[in-house]
Amino acid sequence: MLVISSNVSIPDSEIDIQAIRAQGAGGQNVNKVSTAIHLRFDIKASSLPEFYKERLLALRDHRITKDGVIIIKSQESRSQDFNKQVAFERLAELIKQATVIQKARRETKPSRNAKKKRMDTKTQRGKTKNMRGKVSF
Repeated sequence: MLVISSNVSIPDSEIDIQAIRAQGAGGQNVNKVSTAIHLRFDIKASSLPEFYKERLLALRDHRITKDGVIIIKSQESRSQDFNKQVAFERLAELIKQATVIQKARRETKPSRNAKKKRMDTKTQRGKTKNMRGKVSF
């Protein structure tokens, strides 16, 4: 059972785990042993509360397919158990990330002093450039 928060958890039956062979160089261990983990979690068919489902489906993450399935691949370690643990942590982090509500940004205006400084520097810059012209005797 994957615990997300004090009142939300996901039973193991809803998470599909497959052991696959890891990619890349590594010799005999990579070629013979299936240590990488392919985790699949169907959002729509899960027992998560509706709020969590809506927020997850609204996320724009490359790990979420159009059908609403989260696919996480973990192949960091040579240990299958460690990779499984990392995949579970990533799933929990993704679900927690979806529930965070961003505070609305409030627009601010520059202060009167900031506007004055800006105009003064523009004027000074203009004067400097004006002095660079040809000198006539």
